[in-house]
Amino acid sequence: MEKHYKLARVRELADGDDDFIMALASAFLEEVPEDAARLKKAVAEKDYYTTYQAAHKMKPTVDMFELGVLGDLIEVQDWGKFENQDNTDVSHQLGLVLTAVENATEEIKKDFNL
Repeated sequence: MEKHYKLARVRELADGDDDFIMALASAFLEEVPEDAARLKKAVAEKDYYTTYQAAHKMKPTVDMFELGVLGDLIEVQDWGKFENQDNTDVSHQLGLVLTAVENATEEIKKDFNL
C-alpha cells in the first residue's frame, strides 16, 4: 500500500473521515487516468491549449496524492502554456507522468477495492 502514491495529505484534508478518503480515491480513479489520456493525445498532436488545460487540471490531484511527478507535470503544462515550442521535447517528462498515474491508478484500485 502507498508505494506509488501517498495518503498523508489526503488524510490531513479528510480529518479522519474514511468515507471522504474513499471519495477522493474514487475521484482520482474517475478523473486522473482520463486527464492523462487527454494529455498524452494533446502532446502528440502538439495541441498546446489542451495540453495546458489537462496538465493544469491534474496538478492539484497529483500533488495531493504525492505521485512524485509534480515538477514533470508542470514542465509539460508550461510547454503547452508557451506554445510554439517545436524544439522543446517534453516526451520524457510526459512519460514519467503517465507511468506515475498508471502505477498509482492500479495501486489505488487494489488498495481501496475499487
